[in-house]
Amino acid sequence: MIEVEGLRLQLADFALVDINLRLGEGEYFILLGPTGAGKSILLETLAGLYKPQGGRITIQGREVTALPPEARGVAIVYQDYALFPHLSVKENIAYGLRQKKLLHREQEGVIAELAALLDIGHLLRRMPGSLSGGERQRTALARALAVDPPLLLLDEPLSALDGCSKRRIQAQLRRIQRRLR
Repeated sequence: MIEVEGLRLQLADFALVDINLRLGEGEYFILLGPTGAGKSILLETLAGLYKPQGGRITIQGREVTALPPEARGVAIVYQDYALFPHLSVKENIAYGLRQKKLLHREQEGVIAELAALLDIGHLLRRMPGSLSGGERQRTALARALAVDPPLLLLDEPLSALDGCSKRRIQAQLRRIQRRLR
C-alpha cells in the first residue's frame, strides 16, 4: 500500500535521513517520538507538502515522490483540525466532494453516511467555532474521509481532547478503520 525507501529531506536545521517504511493494505500504523523528532514533517512529506531531496514514496504501487499533493490520493488531519471557519460542518465535509465534481445528490449521500458514522448529523448546520474539540475532530475526520483517500494520515488527532472524548474518538477510529480499511 505504501512504501518509503531512503527518504531524505533537509529543512533548515532539521533533516529526515534514510527513512524506510513499508505498510500493507488496511494497516493501522502509529509513529511515536518526542516533540521535534520529525513525525509531522514525515507525514507532510508523504502528503506532498515537502519535496524530498532523495528517496522514493510509493502509494498503491504508484510512485508519487514528484507528484503534487492533490495528485497523491492522501488525506491528512491535523491536531488543530484545520476546518474552514466560514463554512458549516456540512460545507466543510462537502469541500473535497465539490473539488471532485460529484453530483449534488452523490455529495448528500456521502455526507449523510459520514455524519451517521461519526455521530455528527445533528451538527451539520453549525459553524466550527461553535463546536467542542471532539466535534471539530470528528468533522475534520469526516472531511478527510469524504474524498475516499487510499491513505489517511492523522497528525496527533487526539492531543487536544479530554480523556472522555479521547476514548470515544479512539473507539470511532478503530470502528472506521475496520469498516473502511
